[in-house]
Amino acid sequence: MRIDVHQHLWGPAFVEALRRRTAPPRLDHWTLHLAGEAPFEVDAADHDVARRTAALAEDGVDLALTSLSAPLGIEFLPAEDGAPLLDAHHADALLLPEPFRAWASAGLAEIDATALARLLDQGFTGLQLPATALLDAAGYDRCGPLLTLLEERGRPLFVHPGPAPVTDGPGWWPALVPYVQQMHAAWFAFRAFGRPRHPGLRVCFALLAGLAPLHGERLAARGGGRGQVDPDAFVETSSYGPRAVDATVRAIGIDTIVCGSDRPYARSPDHFGLGDAAEHAIRTANPHRLLNGED
Repeated sequence: MRIDVHQHLWGPAFVEALRRRTAPPRLDHWTLHLAGEAPFEVDAADHDVARRTAALAEDGVDLALTSLSAPLGIEFLPAEDGAPLLDAHHADALLLPEPFRAWASAGLAEIDATALARLLDQGFTGLQLPATALLDAAGYDRCGPLLTLLEERGRPLFVHPGPAPVTDGPGWWPALVPYVQQMHAAWFAFRAFGRPRHPGLRVCFALLAGLAPLHGERLAARGGGRGQVDPDAFVETSSYGPRAVDATVRAIGIDTIVCGSDRPYARSPDHFGLGDAAEHAIRTANPHRLLNGED
């Protein structure tokens, strides 16, 4: 079974909930307004379920995991503002046909592990959190009840870039600078603060963790240890191709790299150029272990 662990697909209830808002994040018809990014014209066809299902068949994907777009900042909204958006997102996700499944999301203004438990009981794969919620010890303390629940249930965590700060840079700036910086910091924060608190938690970092694994030599030079690959800390490949994936394999090995596309914003390459065994590991065996905790 070929698995894509990272896609986004907005359903009608979520779209309407965004359109009812008068402050970011909001939709004006199909123009997305965020606090830290320039207005973005969303292509409605990108969120058409039939079209996206056909794209999975074309890509040879047997299971695709969708998630909330964490850069929207919904998780950080006051509970009374964020709850309607989260409820709409989850309701839409539960209506998606096979071969889609979904990551749950959680409001962070008021931590509610009981609400997350209900979502997991309804069939959500695990929990996505913004990287900006997990950048230090305080973040792990705050999110601890959610992560403890995942650990107890044997469900994975997916760490995705969060909101970008306000900038006057070009349109590509958020994806290339703050998103990457967030993931880089989140990778090392998990090593320093997350893993000691949650030794049994399986976690996946988007966009190859901002290429943080490539800094292993510098980590060793500065006293952070060397040669220690966490078998339950995965990275996914979204927006990267053969060169970056090859470098990451050289840094941490093949066993914790999984395929993610970030559709509709990007797509996975047809091949990573590492041979058939590596393709099977990245697209099938490794994501299966991430999701199910089985070898």
